[in-house]
Amino acid sequence: MRRYIPLEIKKTAQQLRKNGYSIGQIAKELAISKSTVHEWTKTMAGARRYAQLGKERWIRELQPLGAIGQRRKRERKIAFISEEVKNELSNMTVTAEIQKCVLAALYWAEGSKGRGMLKFTNTDPKLMSLFITLLRQSYVLDERKFRVRLHLHWYHKEKIVKFFWSNLLKISETQFRKTYWKKRGRNKVFRKNVGGICFLQYNSDYLREQILHYSFAFGEKITGKIEAPVA
Repeated sequence: MRRYIPLEIKKTAQQLRKNGYSIGQIAKELAISKSTVHEWTKTMAGARRYAQLGKERWIRELQPLGAIGQRRKRERKIAFISEEVKNELSNMTVTAEIQKCVLAALYWAEGSKGRGMLKFTNTDPKLMSLFITLLRQSYVLDERKFRVRLHLHWYHKEKIVKFFWSNLLKISETQFRKTYWKKRGRNKVFRKNVGGICFLQYNSDYLREQILHYSFAFGEKITGKIEAPVA
């Protein structure tokens, strides 16, 4: 036996449709099925326009709310993970050996393997700060041997960016080389960053070899020696 639905409900559904509500929203609001709402509204004058209004309203009002909800959900997840990690590390003792291992792993991943001098490059200020802090804590250095070169885009303010990296790395701007400006059209879509690309150099091939071989030895200690494939 079919359920009896008052005429007022049908009129309300049609009015909501005129106001730009989607069929799903109306069904939820009035506690009726989507198929019933569709039957009531499909023959309405201007039904296509009402459907378009629903899409426009969704884009204008509901889609941003969904994005906000997803962002807040992610923020809660990240906060939980961050707290969990901090608790795990709270009683950890950071020894000199651990610092050297982290430094070596960072350089093995992001540092230059070419001969001549130590070179470490990245766009992430946190990573650059971690690297140079570990470097200073692990080895006796001659601060005069540091050099910095920046690769910037047209939207960067050179003076501000130089001050930022100089303050972060604790290296005088007098030790910065000439800035390289990357050629890229203003109309081309690309991901912008805070301070361009930072190239940190330290003029010592001996130190570069030390850190690399520390990373190799550390890797072998964990995984064992890996033999190269026979040609």
